[in-house]
Amino acid sequence: MSDNVAHALAGAGGGIISMAVTYPLITVNTRLQVQRNDKDSASYAGNMDAIRKILSTEGIAGLFSGLESALFGAAVTNGVYYYFFEAVKAAFERASKRKSMSTVESMVSGAVAGAMTCIITNPIWVVNTRLTVKQKKLTAQADGGEAESPTTVQAFAEIIKEDGVLALWQGIIPALILVINPIIQYTAFEQLKNRVERFRKLGSLDFFVLGAISKLAATSITYPYILLKSRMQLKQSKNEGERYDSLADGLRKVIAQEGVAGLYKGIESKLLQSVLTASFLFMSKEALFSYAVKLLILLGARRSLASAK
Repeated sequence: MSDNVAHALAGAGGGIISMAVTYPLITVNTRLQVQRNDKDSASYAGNMDAIRKILSTEGIAGLFSGLESALFGAAVTNGVYYYFFEAVKAAFERASKRKSMSTVESMVSGAVAGAMTCIITNPIWVVNTRLTVKQKKLTAQADGGEAESPTTVQAFAEIIKEDGVLALWQGIIPALILVINPIIQYTAFEQLKNRVERFRKLGSLDFFVLGAISKLAATSITYPYILLKSRMQLKQSKNEGERYDSLADGLRKVIAQEGVAGLYKGIESKLLQSVLTASFLFMSKEALFSYAVKLLILLGARRSLASAK
């Protein structure tokens, strides 16, 4: 069995760890992204105000609303991504007889892996986005009573019942465009890693730092599309002024209603979350890779550890 299966398992494990560590930042960022009325008393004035209001109205659990679907999504997303990325990478290396990919090859590998990941995992993130935002609405409607948050399965069933199966792929166009995010991220990471490896062997701290630098560049460039994807994954309003019929329509309405600054709403928490997530992901994924190989050996999927190298 090729290395891409071990990389997929390690990536899934790394995705779970990085998601669990940074999830409160994801909650804050998602709610700021989808917030359109900044004048409402319940609206968030910024990152710290959002944290304070979530804690006061929902408790600590509010910062982790939708965590169940997010952990599942992170495992599947990173597992699928690394599987296809490493498979394409191995094909390039076999064809070129080189041990590292060129910049163009890194970009092609990222594009293939990103596109496959988007198509397969978009339903998970539609459910997660709605769960993350829905908790705030439930709390506001509770009128002093307890608001029961739906489970992931309930939210999944509700979307299909009310909006149809295709609603699970809402936001897929901006998501596919956002394939450029991991292309930038993994291309930058691979090229930086190759340069450092010319001089010395990389350690856990190196993977942490390289992951942070590559993700910072990717998220800064693609943030407006990230915001539009989050809004398009929500249940679309029947109000023409609030509904986004396409990516271009959403872009036009955000600028018209909120100004250019509206495209960067919540970017501070997103940059912090993305950088930390990528750093922990790369670091933990590399640490878990050897264990993934050993697991495959125990399961009989590999003959020996040496054959996996």
